[in-house]
Amino acid sequence: MACGGNGGKDNGGASFSARPSPPVTASFSGTAPSALASAASSAVASAHASASAAASSASARASEFEASVSAETERANAAARAELAKVKGRGNATSDVSLTGLPRSETGGLLALHVNIRNSTAKTASYAVQVDFRNSDGKVVETRYVGTEHLKSGGTVHPLAISHQPPEPRLTAEVAKAQRY
Repeated sequence: MACGGNGGKDNGGASFSARPSPPVTASFSGTAPSALASAASSAVASAHASASAAASSASARASEFEASVSAETERANAAARAELAKVKGRGNATSDVSLTGLPRSETGGLLALHVNIRNSTAKTASYAVQVDFRNSDGKVVETRYVGTEHLKSGGTVHPLAISHQPPEPRLTAEVAKAQRY
């Protein structure tokens, strides 16, 4: 009989387990292998680029929207000015227009007003309004034009008239002309 006395079964001194044992973590350096680090770095850079592109795109869209609103406002104000140039006297719609001031604390000290335009007629109409800003002597130092087009019967809008004069001396505002057309 051979050595070992186990009936011819030789274990060869090695033992195997059905379950793998966890790696010995004492030998890990704590840094990812370079290929994995490179992939992670690439993913982070890609995410930053995507976020930056999205922010840039949103900013561009906001700027385009603001420019379009500004252009539309300027167009409506130019139309109001042109319409009021034809008007003799104060116009036919002064009773449909009022002014409401905004707190100077919210406007950086500037005189800013909501021009409240209400269509009191039974038909859709357009409106042109001239707002004069006067100093304490009663002299007109600035004029702003606002307007609205195709305002439905009973509808109300509130465009802004903002004086670009310095906060001092204080100015007062009045509806100088208002025309419904």
